[in-house]
This record gives sequence, C-alpha cells and structure tokens, in this order.
Amino acid sequence: MPINNNTPIQFACGVTMKNRFMLAPLTNQQSFEDGQLSPEELHWLTMRAKGQFGLVMTCAAHVQEIGKGFSGQLGIFSDKHIPGHQKITTALKKHGSVAVVQLHHAGMRSPSELIKQAPVCPSEHEKYGAKALSLAAVKQLKDDFVAAAIRAKKSGYDGVEIHGAHGYIITQFLSEKINKRTDIYGGNLENRSRLLFEIVNEIRAVCGKNFLLGVRLSPEKFGMDIQEIKLVCQRLIDENKIDFLDISLWDSFKKPVEEKYQDFSLLEHFTSLDLKKVLLTVAGKIRTGEDVTKILNAGVDFVAIGRAAILHHDFPIKVINNPNFEPVETPVSVQHLLKEGLSNKFIKYMSGWPGFVEEES
Repeated sequence: MPINNNTPIQFACGVTMKNRFMLAPLTNQQSFEDGQLSPEELHWLTMRAKGQFGLVMTCAAHVQEIGKGFSGQLGIFSDKHIPGHQKITTALKKHGSVAVVQLHHAGMRSPSELIKQAPVCPSEHEKYGAKALSLAAVKQLKDDFVAAAIRAKKSGYDGVEIHGAHGYIITQFLSEKINKRTDIYGGNLENRSRLLFEIVNEIRAVCGKNFLLGVRLSPEKFGMDIQEIKLVCQRLIDENKIDFLDISLWDSFKKPVEEKYQDFSLLEHFTSLDLKKVLLTVAGKIRTGEDVTKILNAGVDFVAIGRAAILHHDFPIKVINNPNFEPVETPVSVQHLLKEGLSNKFIKYMSGWPGFVEEES
C-alpha cells in the first residue's frame, strides 16, 4: 500500500512532524559575515514553513569561528547568535514546522581567506594547507559541537542535526584517506568514528531524551566507503541515541560508484539497515511528486528536498495536492526566485549551478 506523504510521523524522542517533507539544509550565503541572522535568511526559511514543510532545517551553522565554510554562513558558535536563532524558531513553529539547526564545521574546507588562518583537519593536509588538530583541540571541537546544541535548545529548536557528510570535519575524521592520526581518533574505524559518537552521546546527555537528534552522512566521495558508513549507521541505530539518519546520496536513484557495491542501488544499501526506532531520510535529486512517491515506497520515512524547495516554497502543498506535480523547468528567471523568497545573494550563489538561473541580457 503506497505511503501517504501527508500523514504525521513521530520520532522516538516524541517530536511529531506533520507530513513527510523536510527542507534540506541548503548553503545560501545570506547571513552576516559574523554569523548573525539576516532578514533575508529569516524570510527564506519562514516561506518554507509557510509552504508546509513538516521539518525545516537551517543551512549548515558553524560551531567554531574557524569552522566557517562559506561567505555569509549562519553561525551558532557564540551566545550572540541566540537572538537570531530565536527569531527563526518562533517563525517556523508559528507555521507548524519542526525547527532543526544543522551543526557544522568545515575543517580543511574552511577557506583561509575567510577565517584569516590555516584551516584545521584531523591530520596535516597539503592540498588544503590544513594543519593537524592537537588532542586538546579535538576535545575542544567536541565541546563546541555540544555547546552549539545547548545554544540551539536555548533558542527554541526542536533539535539538531550533526553534519557528518560532504567532506567536512566529521567526514575528515571518518575518512581513512584523510585521517592519518595515530592516537585514539585515528587508525581503525572505531577510532575514526570516535569523535562522532562522543558528540552524539554528549548532546543526548545534556539536551535530554525529548530533544530531536539526527546525523547526516554521505556514503561516497572524500574517501568514504559504503560498508564503513553502513557500520557507523548501524552502530548509531543500535546505541539508541539518535532519532533520525539523513543520508546524502547526491542521486537517490543511482548505483554506487564502486563496482563491488553495485549489487544494490545506493538507496537500497541504507533502506536495508535494521533501523529499529530510527527514522530514515535521504537527499539527492528528489524533484517531482513521482520521485517523492518512489522514495517513500522504497522504505524511507521522509524526504529531504533541496532544489525543488528552492524553485517552489510550497513544494509539499503542490505534491500533496497533485502526486504527479513537476517543478518549473530550469533555467528560471531571477524574478521567479525573488518571488520564491530568495535574496539577491542567494540567487547569485545559485547562478553557479549550471543551467539553474537564466542569464540576464
């Protein structure tokens, strides 16, 4: 029997999401350079809540000043950011959306011109000009993820997602190719995943059992191995500290790149996990009503929508009303994107996506 995309779902912590649509965490460069919330960022997120996304997740918010990954990034590394985040949570909850902030640190991918120093990494990385974190700095990094989660709770968020995907600092620790440490945070998978589990365990301990906690992982690129990521996922599930897994697949319908894993689609590798009480969401080219139906019927609990949510702030309403809904064709006009709640800064960023924004004559 097909899954109804408009039915509420409840997480193990008790938080209820009114439908199966989540706004994926999207880089947009709209905040102020000190990490403070801008009116443009607030407007963009509020429109998605008005458009009936059951869960609205912020863009990646950095937990240390030196973890900044892009210009105009939202911050959560200081108490000065709390008033801005309170504006976000008030606006999102007013429209019935679950409010979640994504906790992030770019690690070696922090541009040195932005952070005014060399970026950091589990171990020295020549290509990125990154310096290795000391053992004390790793412990500080863990503490700062936890402090950011405490700020999120004070700000009124229902929960947080730990960004462990896309080559950022958690990925850098997980990656055998990048992480060359010889202490308890390097070497075998247990050691390389130690930081992630410490962050998860401490956030759950300090924020309580009713706080929504998710982890985002990606199974490919940046030295990620599908089998290792599945082992990390299963341990996260078995230890019963998280409420949801968010797997960023880049393309939810493709086969794995590595031949040895091609007996299953990339999606099937994760829907086949013993998920127990943990809910699963995936992101990657879920763009039409038909795509939503396929993914939900494949055993995913809710869908993470990126590109289609940029094109239509009310994508959930459109798909609930018409299961065959297809978004407007790209490239789209600047006027269309302004109408959909993007600022000029966000539109400029989106112009870097090939064929997304019409070139102005």
